[in-house]
Parts: sequence; C-alpha cells; structure tokens
Amino acid sequence: MRILVLHGPNLNMLGTRQPEVYGSSTLADIDASLRELGAELGVDVDSRQSNHEGVLIEWIQEARGVYAALLFNPGGYTHSSVALRDAVLAAELPCYEVHLSNVYARESFRHRSLFADISQGRIMGFGAEGYRLALLGATARLRGPS
Repeated sequence: MRILVLHGPNLNMLGTRQPEVYGSSTLADIDASLRELGAELGVDVDSRQSNHEGVLIEWIQEARGVYAALLFNPGGYTHSSVALRDAVLAAELPCYEVHLSNVYARESFRHRSLFADISQGRIMGFGAEGYRLALLGATARLRGPS
C-alpha cells in the first residue's frame, strides 16, 4: 500500500515560521516520522512539498491509480483553490485533510475549507502529530474493519 503526503505552500518553512502556531518540528522531521510509522504499518509513504499550485495539481493527477490515499495539507490553498479541489476529485483517491493548527481558533477566513466536504477525514490542531494521526486513520480505513 502506498500513501502520498502533500504539503502546500510555506510548509517548507516549518520549524522557523511562527513556531507558536505551527510548532518547532521541521518538514523533514514530519516526513521522517511518517516514513518510520509507515514502515511499522507496512505502508510506503511518499512526501512532497511545493509552494506552487500547478505542481501540487500535477502530483495529485499523477497519484491516480498509483496511491491508495492522499494526506493533504493544502496550506493557504485550503481556503482558495478550486483547481486543487477539482484535482482531488478527479484523482478519485480518499483524501485526508491535515492542518497543524486549529483553523477555527484563528482568523475567520481560515474557517472555510474547500476540501472539507470531499475529505474522508480532517485532522487539525495536533501539530506535527496530526500527520501521524491521519496516517493511522487512513491506513485503518483502507484496510477495513478488523
């Protein structure tokens, strides 16, 4: 089983960008933790980050038929990118939306997600651990009832 993890804009700055909001873990820390957990679960985890909407769209399109699920932190595109939403729908992959912070405890414009209604699950407010929770949840759902 393969799971694709996509990190959107500015997530390459984790560890230095607003640590009071996003924590001190770097993106490399998060990705290494996901690979380690994936190995324990018997899942291949591929992680990628881009600040460019078109690159993210291409990766989502290429994921169709290759990956079993998508863990996605669209970053600021969460609130604005219809094109990314359409790509997720077209890929026909279960999508799990991840956010480091609790978006509902922040500015009101962050309360709206264009991915909420098309995601199988949403995790927010747990910092870097949220990615691990999403991977655990996605893997459990893909494997079905035990």
